[in-house]
Amino acid sequence: MKQQIIRSSLIEKDLARLLDEWKYDGLFLLTDENTDKICFPLIEKIPEIQRAKKYCIASGDHHKNIETLSAVWKFLTENGANRKSLLINLGGGMLTDLGGFAAATFKRGIRFINIPTTLLGAVDAAVGGKTGINFRGLKNEIGVFASAIAVLIDADFFKTLDRANLLSGYAEMLKHALLTSDAANPKVRKQGFMSLLQMDMENLNYPKLNDLLFESILVKERIVEEDLAEQGIRKALNLGHTFGHAFESLSHELKKPVLHGYAVAWGIVCELYLSFIKLGFDKDILLKIAYFVKENYGVFTFDCHQYSRLHELMQHDKKNESGNICFTLLKAIGAIEINQTAGLKEIDETLDFYCDFFHI
Repeated sequence: MKQQIIRSSLIEKDLARLLDEWKYDGLFLLTDENTDKICFPLIEKIPEIQRAKKYCIASGDHHKNIETLSAVWKFLTENGANRKSLLINLGGGMLTDLGGFAAATFKRGIRFINIPTTLLGAVDAAVGGKTGINFRGLKNEIGVFASAIAVLIDADFFKTLDRANLLSGYAEMLKHALLTSDAANPKVRKQGFMSLLQMDMENLNYPKLNDLLFESILVKERIVEEDLAEQGIRKALNLGHTFGHAFESLSHELKKPVLHGYAVAWGIVCELYLSFIKLGFDKDILLKIAYFVKENYGVFTFDCHQYSRLHELMQHDKKNESGNICFTLLKAIGAIEINQTAGLKEIDETLDFYCDFFHI
């Protein structure tokens, strides 16, 4: 069954209609401390939601762990959920990842709906069927592929976000635009990529952002439909993530955690540089993106003494094969090369470029 992606203009009406279409035995709702206060009021008047059993988890990616997952399973068990029940995940990427994993594994799988409340959640985590939790300090180490039956996206939620969380999602939109060639989707390439770099992040045009968001989601949807289980082309969506996940994990170790999208933005700069030295990616485009990232995302600071720890974190990446650190790289915009490897010398050259460019 193809996942429904619904562009909602009135979440209360659209969710009520969707619930009326589906037969289920028991409705359950998962929120976190933030979405329970800010976002739940937008849907709480729906009669079906008023009858649903709700569970609220702690906010923050550090709570995306086995203890929280176990608590959700316990809640479902104690409240009589069965294989015909339906779970609604109302929250950002952390919550839809964890809630989707809980649904996919409870009684070997119950259906679920994602309602992303962050830009990052809408463009990345809620769409595409990846679910999971962090484990022993490693991002998304445990999880399964399981698609929500529907994803409802309402841009009104994003007006509650601060600039940092908007930028976090924006990095994934930039990644999707880089993966799209003229042949695959000329509208995204010609409008999306340049428009993303030209967007005024201090004074956001929300209707324009919403249009670009759905262009971005269509890129991901097209790739996921070709390769749900990430055996081939879906690995393209990992652009920026080998370096990015290492930066993110190191930031937690240093007790200076960064948002996922920020780590991905810095990772995109690094992996485009690696694309430049290995595949001849256009240096002018690399520098345009690097300047945009530097201006809007600032810098993650580390020194050469931490290179070895970044190597170790990259060696735990799920994309790796046969002991090699693997990357998704680009020959050009839309010219994707998956399963690319790089030695430590090339990785260190890339880290040197990052440090020089960002003046650390």
